[in-house]
Amino acid sequence: MRAEPLACTWLDTRQDRTDKVVLTANHDHWNKERGPRLEKVVFHNDIPHAEALNLVCDAEGEVDIVTEVSPADAERVRSSEHARLHAIDAMRVVLGLVNRGVTDAPLDDARTRRAFNMAVDRDRMVREGFGGYAYPAAGVTPPYAGGFPGTEPYPHDPAEAKRLLAEAGWPEGRALRIATNADLEVPTNLMAEDLRDSLGIEVEVSVTPGDQMLAGQHALVEKVMPLPFDLLVFAWIDLTSDAPPAFMHGELYGETGPFRAGPPVEAFENLMGKFATEVDPDRLNELSVEIDKLVYEESLSLFLVYPQALYAVNKNVDFVGYATTFELAETEVNEKHWSRRNGG
Repeated sequence: MRAEPLACTWLDTRQDRTDKVVLTANHDHWNKERGPRLEKVVFHNDIPHAEALNLVCDAEGEVDIVTEVSPADAERVRSSEHARLHAIDAMRVVLGLVNRGVTDAPLDDARTRRAFNMAVDRDRMVREGFGGYAYPAAGVTPPYAGGFPGTEPYPHDPAEAKRLLAEAGWPEGRALRIATNADLEVPTNLMAEDLRDSLGIEVEVSVTPGDQMLAGQHALVEKVMPLPFDLLVFAWIDLTSDAPPAFMHGELYGETGPFRAGPPVEAFENLMGKFATEVDPDRLNELSVEIDKLVYEESLSLFLVYPQALYAVNKNVDFVGYATTFELAETEVNEKHWSRRNGG
């Protein structure tokens, strides 16, 4: 990321997995009140997602939980005889990363970025892009996480959005270039429609094929070559709900953040510097609020939605989901579960 002083970041290039991972209960663990609640858990990496969904919805005995269910498949799970749909408020955000480094359009002007935010109908995106399984985004931090500043999503105001864009000096005839991947193509196209209709400009959408994703990620992370987009529709997560800037804001906007698109923001760096060295929990929460407010007020991204995490779960599994990672610490099965009916 820089040579002096040396600073680096990571980029996953492959995730090799074994066909199965088997966890067995540790009956000697000191915390008897917490468990174990399951004798054995088998993670199947050898079953395609579509087949796994068939097995949990249409049968019993082979698959009990399917993660990362698409909103398009939610109704199938809801109507299943064998499965239930669990929608978990997750530490996830979908947003448009703004390439503030372009030289032929005023993307470094907060008025332009605010115009983008006011041009999009987030309620429509929740309905049509995520089947209702999401919340309109007001910044990066979800309202159910620590450090949420209480902000409201930008209003859908096409007239004001168009005025702001003209005031910022958007070049006549300059198309807005949007990039995304196949998983986010539907919400991206909805967003592009709103931008065209509200702002009266041409919008070009490019969807990166799976075999080109790694090269595109390298270009974004390394920041050596000019980026080929104005907006990148991007999904990001957090591994904790207590202090989101540590993994969300820092990765998206920080000087050494792999997904920063555009020059560093001095005010942001100052706040993150304080955040990184703070040990008092109350002050850490205050700084989290300040960081998310800054990101929101400067419209550093086009804030879209906070998607829920969807799981298809056997009806006889008492599933407890988490806002961050997928864990089974509190999950158990009832007396009607196939494993117990069969004497397990």
